[in-house]
Amino acid sequence: MKIVLQRVTSASVKVDGKVTGSIDNGYLLLFGVGHDDTEDDCRRLADKIINLRIFSDENDKINLDLNTVNGSLLVVPQFTLYADCRKGNRPNFIQAAKPDEANRLFQFFVDYCRSKGVRTETGVFGADMKVELLNDGPFTIVLE
Repeated sequence: MKIVLQRVTSASVKVDGKVTGSIDNGYLLLFGVGHDDTEDDCRRLADKIINLRIFSDENDKINLDLNTVNGSLLVVPQFTLYADCRKGNRPNFIQAAKPDEANRLFQFFVDYCRSKGVRTETGVFGADMKVELLNDGPFTIVLE
């Protein structure tokens, strides 16, 4: 599993011109699933993300987590995180999970985050999406 986390002051995703997910303060997560990923990986990464202390406190130290700042998640499925560009000029995506399994784990991850009390919005699996964000910091972390 690969997740690109971006701390944002706002983010939204549109499909066919319609907003499918929108948040203010929180994290935009670009979410990719590989062949060997499991529900345990989803839980582990979701817990890590929810508890990351990367928001500034009153002393401007990165010391606060998502729940402390009443933050939200916008999770966007993105199989292209598994692009392999080592050979030639056209990426291959052999390491990405098959769509049915990737979508199942994407939904599991989203449901798990919601079960932890985190407001979680999403993009649409398999759709052509337009993502807008205002990156805060910028603060970007890659998790695997």
